[in-house]
Amino acid sequence: MDKTIHSAKIVSGLIITGVILLSVFIKGYTSEDGVPKKAAVEVSKPSGVPAPGVPSTGVPVDGQVLRSESLNDEMTVSGTLLAYQDVSITSELNRKVVSVLAKEGKFVTAGTLLFKLDDSDLIAEMEQLKQQEKLVILNEKRFKELIDNEAAKQQDYDEAFTNLKVLQAKIDQLKVAISKTSIRAPFSGHLGIVNVHTGAYVTPGSPLAQLTDNSKLKIDFAIPEKHANTLKTGDEIEYHVESDEKAYKAKIIAHDAGLDQQTRTLLMRAVSNNSNRELLPGQSARLTLRLSNTGNALMVPNQALIPSSKGYSVYVVNNHKASFKSIEVGQRNAFSVHVIKGLAPGDTVVTSNMLRLTPGSDVQLVSVH
Repeated sequence: MDKTIHSAKIVSGLIITGVILLSVFIKGYTSEDGVPKKAAVEVSKPSGVPAPGVPSTGVPVDGQVLRSESLNDEMTVSGTLLAYQDVSITSELNRKVVSVLAKEGKFVTAGTLLFKLDDSDLIAEMEQLKQQEKLVILNEKRFKELIDNEAAKQQDYDEAFTNLKVLQAKIDQLKVAISKTSIRAPFSGHLGIVNVHTGAYVTPGSPLAQLTDNSKLKIDFAIPEKHANTLKTGDEIEYHVESDEKAYKAKIIAHDAGLDQQTRTLLMRAVSNNSNRELLPGQSARLTLRLSNTGNALMVPNQALIPSSKGYSVYVVNNHKASFKSIEVGQRNAFSVHVIKGLAPGDTVVTSNMLRLTPGSDVQLVSVH
């Protein structure tokens, strides 16, 4: 009897406890006015579920909306930097060097005396001719007075006049020879290595030093035949060198009259400012040539292209359907290709999962760029 009463008490206690917990749960779920509260956490929709109106059975693909953009048609070629002026200083005479004023590696201005050759014998010869000239001038004047007074023959005067002119020509010739013993800088520039020293005997053509004007630099480069009429004199180009990453500018000044018969290329020359002398003749250059500019180009990612024997095609999404379009392509880069014909701005091109598509397939756009 006592056990029965004890069991009944336990059951009654459990029932009361359950009722209390249920009332607490209902109170926490409802507001004060008895209206159920919204759940604190909603179950999110699973990823990949299409938006309203999109076929749930469509092939999942990525797409890209085409927009007009600017496109520069460019070409990269190699060239060589050349000094604007470069000359080997040489002697024109067989003479001994009596003075070397050239300083290796220094900048000199035009007309600076660099080397002095021995001219002592020439100076002595010049003095002799000057004395003879005085006598010949007197003879010419004397015969001129006699002719005026009709006291001499015209032939005698002509001989005196000719002797004067011949002697003066010899003097002028000797002056030129003397001037050649002073070797001067023909233009402003930097001197290279000096190859002779005082006391050396030089002959015509002997290299004495190299003079280089690199305040500007010439750049020679060749372009393919199909672009021979694209670049014009006065066009600006950009180039880089291996020594740094800076972009330099140059302007085309000339080109050959015809194509090279072996390579079918046209040799062109540009000039670049180098007033700070940071670039050196002989460096290689990578030139970027702008061939054309398109302001409303349509660029399609390379992975969207479907090649065939007839060219290229792409899938375009319209009303959740895939349509197959043939296109005509132009310039290509590492990531995209220029579509010349077949597409329009606003078209959505499929960029993934094309192997699962056929014309008219239902598609589900997972992402659109």
